[in-house]
Amino acid sequence: MSLTLVAPHVETTATTLAPREQEALRHIASGCTYLQTARLMGLSKHTVDAYLRRIRAKLGINTTAEMTRLAIALGL
Repeated sequence: MSLTLVAPHVETTATTLAPREQEALRHIASGCTYLQTARLMGLSKHTVDAYLRRIRAKLGINTTAEMTRLAIALGL
């Protein structure tokens, strides 16, 4: 059995994410923790968690590494 990695279509992905979701994704991809991201965005840790869960659900990704790869592809 072989696995093929397929990158999401970047244009579609960028328009799928809300601006605050993109901002949260950018912070996480740069290495910030959920708490650091929350402080930078002026939100609670739970709100950041909700944004990131929504991103994972919208894009069908499961890990922080996949989110980071996506952020790089989007130029965030």
